[in-house]
Amino acid sequence: MWIADKWKDYEVIDASSGEKLERWGKYMLVRPDPQVIWRTDKTDRLWKNPDAKYERSSSGGGRWAVNKLPESFAVNYGDLKFNLKPMNFKHTGLFPEQAVNWDWFSEMIRNSGREISLLNMFAYTGAASVAASKAGAKVVHVDASKGMTAWAKENATLNGISNIRFIVDDCVKFAEREKRRGHTYDAVILDPPSYGRGPNGEVWKLEDELFGLMEKIVDILSDKPLFVLLNSYTTGLSASCMGYILGACMNKRFDYGKVSFDEIGLPVTSTGYSLPCGSSARWTAE
Repeated sequence: MWIADKWKDYEVIDASSGEKLERWGKYMLVRPDPQVIWRTDKTDRLWKNPDAKYERSSSGGGRWAVNKLPESFAVNYGDLKFNLKPMNFKHTGLFPEQAVNWDWFSEMIRNSGREISLLNMFAYTGAASVAASKAGAKVVHVDASKGMTAWAKENATLNGISNIRFIVDDCVKFAEREKRRGHTYDAVILDPPSYGRGPNGEVWKLEDELFGLMEKIVDILSDKPLFVLLNSYTTGLSASCMGYILGACMNKRFDYGKVSFDEIGLPVTSTGYSLPCGSSARWTAE
């Protein structure tokens, strides 16, 4: 497992019975987590009086049953800063386990010896865009949500970054148009959702769409790509499956490169174990 264990402003204190107890800066949160199927004793007193607690509803969805958080607050990861907000669907606007990937691709960019044009697809609130830009990449950030893109711009401003190109668009259609325009990229980051609907009711299901999406991505890579990073939060889609898809698509065009894949996770302070948080697959030009 690739573990994001360099955080100072974030910590999984404990996890039990479908929930995790987290520290975001000075705030304590309790949020649901589908991976937490074990039922260990909740002995830490912080479980009893969190600053915010999100509870699932038996009829679907959920709500913040407790919310003493400010409307927004910031956390740091190294020299990166992110603006967080409690959202309606349990999220805060940041997936802290992705720090293990930020570190990895930032080093790749810094050591490349050239300017890297990078495309961040399904880019959400822009954490990866900010990390890549800080490392020296020329970043194009694409997400279909105007609200998430506005939030990503806030994060860029918070980090003193003004050269990210932000685009609100359907990611698949954007990739198709980039191919027609002859635009290419040296690196691509993909964080596709497990399930969703497009503006015209189109159904997106990762298991059905991922291979076709990866084929489109290969078409818009430069002749000498540096890396491709594919993330998944779908519990039924294994890291090895993602690695197979990434390798099969890349091999259609490039007769070199290395594919690696694994779960990504976060350390749990109370137990010393690691909380699984999805999977990543990486292609590099090694």
